[in-house]
Amino acid sequence: MFCLQLSKGLENKIDEIRLKNYADWFYENHIQEHFSVEENLIFPLLGNDNELIKTALDQHQNILKLFTTTTDLSNTLKKLATELEAHIRFEERILFNEIQLNANEQLLNTIHIEELETSCRVGWGDEFWKG
Repeated sequence: MFCLQLSKGLENKIDEIRLKNYADWFYENHIQEHFSVEENLIFPLLGNDNELIKTALDQHQNILKLFTTTTDLSNTLKKLATELEAHIRFEERILFNEIQLNANEQLLNTIHIEELETSCRVGWGDEFWKG
């Protein structure tokens, strides 16, 4: 949802600072914890030497760098929306399927991968994407 909202804000030429504030909020309230859970609980199920895990970790680093970039906001925010969307699709279509095929059933039940998805709007009041 975040990617769609950010893209809509860019399309509607919403002030970049307003969009950056939303990205900063999303980073602090969702991405940091989400990535931490993945990296500490889920990714180890396949092992850090697994090529898919290496790809996901590289994507995490690139996305985190974009979230913390404060220059050339328009291009950075566009790239952030694109790369985060691609990362989400990679995880949903490839990585999590591989984890489910190879991980112990008990571990999967403990982690509840499907419960990692969070609402992107909870706690954010400026619904610029509606305008």
